[in-house]
Amino acid sequence: MGQSGFPIDLVLFGLIAAFLVLRLRSVLGRRTGFERPPLDTRGDAQGPRPPLRSAPVIEGRAEAVPPAPARPLPDPASPVGATLVRMQGVDRGFEPQRFLEGAEQAFRIIVAAFAAGDRDALRPLLSEETYRTFDTAIAERESRGETQKTEIRSIEAASIESAELAGTTARIAVRFVSDQVNVTFGRDGQPATGTEAVTEITDLWTFERDLAARDPTWRLVGARSA
Repeated sequence: MGQSGFPIDLVLFGLIAAFLVLRLRSVLGRRTGFERPPLDTRGDAQGPRPPLRSAPVIEGRAEAVPPAPARPLPDPASPVGATLVRMQGVDRGFEPQRFLEGAEQAFRIIVAAFAAGDRDALRPLLSEETYRTFDTAIAERESRGETQKTEIRSIEAASIESAELAGTTARIAVRFVSDQVNVTFGRDGQPATGTEAVTEITDLWTFERDLAARDPTWRLVGARSA
């Protein structure tokens, strides 16, 4: 073909390439900005890659991320709300909403640590008297050769029920409504008490802290079922 001729061969090659591209896109599909990349479960030279986890794990099992619990705050004009305002006057860093978020995390940690018999995790989050009560219960369970399985499936609500301020010592009671699985297994590995079924449990936990102290930890001083 001369230099002035129309490059038919280039046109044909272009059409063939365009056809192949369209066929590949119809078979493989196109990614959008809302799709999640597939989880890579293949191993490499350093071993298999662990799956991504984004929720608290109890008993070595990862659960789906639950929705955030309802955390209503008392009306500032109510007696409880007025006490919370007084607490802010003692400790300007105190925020009721952040307190509830921290109380929820403490609830998860303490429940899991008690089930596992993890005294080291419990000690800094409990008052001395409360720790002795928990320690006694764990020791009795161990003496019977029992093990406890506890899973917090979700926390549906966390709300401030009462608040007290004596000098600089603050006490706040929080009501937790949670869906849990609680089973105690005997020495033979058979269920002794509890059930594998998810059960809604309401707890009333009281936390205490000296607002003038440098230690920011709120410690559990009382716990009961509501």
